[in-house]
Amino acid sequence: MTEQRAPEISVGIVSGSGLTFTLNGTFKYGDGSKVLTGSYTALTRDGKLLLQTEDDLVEAGSEIILTPSVYENCSFTLHAVTIGVDFHWQRNEDQTFSGMLKFIIRGGLVTAINILPVEDYLLSVISSEMSATSSVELLKAHAVISRSWLLAQIDKTLRLSEETERYRTSFVTATELTRWYDREDHKDFDVCADDHCQRYQGITRASTQVVEHAVRETDGEVLMSGDNICDARYSKCCGGITELFENVWEPVSHPYLQRLIDNSKPQEGYETDLTVEANAVEWIRGNPEAFCNTRDREILGQVLNNYDQETNDFFRWKVVYSQSELSMLIRERTGTDFGTVTALVPMTRGTSGRIVRLKITGDRKTMIIGKELEIRKALSKTHLYSSAFFVETAERAGEPFFILHGAGWGHGVGLCQIGAAVMGASGYTYREILAHYFVNAAIKKIY
Repeated sequence: MTEQRAPEISVGIVSGSGLTFTLNGTFKYGDGSKVLTGSYTALTRDGKLLLQTEDDLVEAGSEIILTPSVYENCSFTLHAVTIGVDFHWQRNEDQTFSGMLKFIIRGGLVTAINILPVEDYLLSVISSEMSATSSVELLKAHAVISRSWLLAQIDKTLRLSEETERYRTSFVTATELTRWYDREDHKDFDVCADDHCQRYQGITRASTQVVEHAVRETDGEVLMSGDNICDARYSKCCGGITELFENVWEPVSHPYLQRLIDNSKPQEGYETDLTVEANAVEWIRGNPEAFCNTRDREILGQVLNNYDQETNDFFRWKVVYSQSELSMLIRERTGTDFGTVTALVPMTRGTSGRIVRLKITGDRKTMIIGKELEIRKALSKTHLYSSAFFVETAERAGEPFFILHGAGWGHGVGLCQIGAAVMGASGYTYREILAHYFVNAAIKKIY
């Protein structure tokens, strides 16, 4: 980024054949001569956008932008927005936003986009990704990494647009599928509003003075590595050791996203090279000391929104499938008929013990899949908590069962949110938290 002022960003909120919304206050349309307020439905007809009520009809071309008459006094509500897409807590809710509202047509659907200043966006992200009651040092740390990640993505989009070679996120052969999921598929806006990017739920999640203080106190601060803004990643729970960027996304090594033990002291009683299968099994089976190894409900309640607390097994977990359940699940989730699945074999593990390449063996087909999110999607109706697991087999009433013993929640790269919450509650400053998770990165104010 070369800007010396806070930029405006565009956030893709929701798409559908018809989107119902309410303008809370007056919004200008077009050259500003027409003012809209109240409830509308955005839909398409003959390739054009329509905003329709019982009494009014606004017709536009392929896009329409609604600008608040007074930014501070106006907002808009999008109804029945899906949050937590494909996760275990997916649901619909009404969400309210400040800033401009833009509609476009893509693929025959209407997409709603929110345009607003980056610092206002962060006020929502901090309250959406975390609880607004978190410690101020954790909130400051999250403000810096969320700002860094966002601006790094904008830089990355500009860089990719200048490259002649097409950016690829999947590689497929007859025997192996490698795919990762990032945010390069967002062509019409900077970021999306869901976990695929960063949770952004507008002003629906009530902010607090503490959140506002955390964002304002770190205004313009980002993590830097040399002359580049850090692609600062984070997940719910690393499971005790963090993962490398290149084991989750594209094969690029970032010096600030390295393996580290989530502890203030050396780990004892374990071999911590988790790329070795035996070490990974013992680590996952064990209960090592780590910042993120906590059951403190007060700390978890400060960090996790109510739907995140529907999951209690953050550090270690277990999932059990019968052979028939697993075979059907993998067929449905991958679209490939492996037949009866007979084995799940880790081929490559990352530094956190997360499986990067997993061989699925069936009586009709055998194939290796990766990376970690592809594995998690294949082994759950939503997302398996993480790909850091080992498989134990058993038999009940004559039918084989697969028991997945796992560690952590999410990809494990960068900041561990639960670990950082424990650090914040233990008196660490936001700078100390960031120095722990982002090795050799520097905090710099860029605007």
